[in-house]
Amino acid sequence: MPATLDPLLLPMISPARLGSSKWLLHLRWMAVAGQFVTILIANSLSGINLSLVPLISLVGFTAITNLVYQIWLRRHHRSSGPSMLGSNEASTSGGASDLDGEPSLLQSVAIGLMLLDLVTLTLMLYFSGGTDNPFSFFFFVNLAVGGVMIRPRASWLMPLFAIAGYTFLLRHSVAVEGITIERPENGFDLRISSLLLAFSACAAVVTYYVTQTAGELQRREEELRRAQADQAARYRLEGLTTLAAGAAHELATPLSTIDVIVRELSRHLEDCEKPESVDTDLRLIDGQLEMCRQILARMRSAAGDSMAQRWDKTTVGELIDVTLEGIRDPHRVDIDDADIDPIEAQPLWVPCEAVAQAIRNLIHNGLDASDEDGRVRVDAKLIQGSSSDSSSQPGVGKLELTVQDQGQGMTSDVLERAGDPFFTTKEPGRGIGLGLFLTRNVISQLGGELNFESVPGVGTKAIVRLPLVQSDDR
Repeated sequence: MPATLDPLLLPMISPARLGSSKWLLHLRWMAVAGQFVTILIANSLSGINLSLVPLISLVGFTAITNLVYQIWLRRHHRSSGPSMLGSNEASTSGGASDLDGEPSLLQSVAIGLMLLDLVTLTLMLYFSGGTDNPFSFFFFVNLAVGGVMIRPRASWLMPLFAIAGYTFLLRHSVAVEGITIERPENGFDLRISSLLLAFSACAAVVTYYVTQTAGELQRREEELRRAQADQAARYRLEGLTTLAAGAAHELATPLSTIDVIVRELSRHLEDCEKPESVDTDLRLIDGQLEMCRQILARMRSAAGDSMAQRWDKTTVGELIDVTLEGIRDPHRVDIDDADIDPIEAQPLWVPCEAVAQAIRNLIHNGLDASDEDGRVRVDAKLIQGSSSDSSSQPGVGKLELTVQDQGQGMTSDVLERAGDPFFTTKEPGRGIGLGLFLTRNVISQLGGELNFESVPGVGTKAIVRLPLVQSDDR
C-alpha cells in the first residue's frame, strides 16, 4: 500500500523539489495553517477585536482553492504520465528555468494562484489594520516565492499587484485598536508617500535579485547535470576501451593459433589431390581471420585509443580518401566530386584515423540499412560558424559531412535512442550497438556534433559537423 500511495495525497509530508508545483502546494497548505493559528492567537491572547468572519472566510477560501489545486495536480499527473509531469515540473523549477520553452499549463496555473494569494493577503490586511499590521511584511514573502516559481518576465506581475494592494491599504482598511495609526484625512502626507516609495523599491529589488539568483542556480544545476552526464559517458567509454583491449589480448592467441594451423594445413595440402572446395574454404578461413583482427583493432581504436594518437594535419580530400579505404562494397558509395573538389584542399587538424573510422561507421550503417542494390551518398561542404553557435568556438567555420542512405528510415523512438550503447536494430550477429555510440564520442571529443534526420520509408541522413580549428587545449 505505501508503495502505491500518491505523494500528492500527503502534501505536508511528501518531499517536493524547490520551485516545483508540489512545492507551491506545500507552501499554501503551510500558509493556511499559519494564518488560522495566527488569527486564533491574536484574537484570544492579545485582546484585539478582529473581524473574525471575513478573516476566517479568506483562510477557508485559500484552503478550498488549494484543495482544488491538489486534485487538479493529481489528475494532471495521471493524464500526462510521470515523464510528462517531470518535464513540466522542470519547467517550473526556478525563476529562470526553461526560458526558451513555451509556457506550460502548470506555470500558468501557478502564476494565477500566486496573484490570487496576493489579493487574499491584501483583503486579510484590510480587515486587520492595513499597512499598520506587522504582517504586511508578508508581501515580500510572496514576492520571494514568486521569484523562485515564475519565469522572470511573468514574475514582475507580482510586485505590480503587491504595490497596488499596498497603495490601497495605505488609504483604506478596517481600524484595529492598538495597531492602527491615525492617517491624514485627504491625500498622501510625507510619511505615507515615503512608505509607498520604500515598499515599491523593496518589492522591485527583492523580485530582481530573487529571480536572478534562482536563474543562476538553475543554470548551475543544468551545468552540473551536463557534467555528470559527460562523466558517466567517459566512464562507459573507459569500460568499453578496457573491454576492447581485453578482448583483443585474449583473442590474439587463439586467432594466431588458428592462423598458423591454416597456413600449415595449406602448405601440407599443396601437393595432394583435393576438391577445389577445400582451397576455397581455407582461403575463406584466412580471410575471416584477417577480418577478425581488423574488427578488434577498429573496436579498440574507436573506443578511445585513437584519440590518444597523434593529431594529423590533413585536408578534407585526404580525410575522405582514408575513410573510403576501409569501406566494404565501395561500389555502392557515391561521392559528388563537384561538391568535394572546391574544398578538397581545405586544411584540417584532427586525428585522421579516428575521424575516418567514425565516418566509416556511419557509411557501414547506411549500407546495412539499405537494400542490396541500395546506395549511400556522401557529401561534404564548409559552413560558416556563428557567435550564437554553442557547439564550437564562436565564429569558427565547420566541415559538414553528410551520409545519406536509402533504407527504411527510423521512427522517432529509435531516433531518440540512436547512439545509446548496446542499442541496435540490426539482426542478431550483425552488430552489438556500439558503432554510433563510439562515433558520437569521437566527434564530440573534437568539439563537433552528430545529428540525424530520418523519414520512415525514405531513408536516414547522418550529419557530422567538425570545427576546422580546434581549441588551444588540443
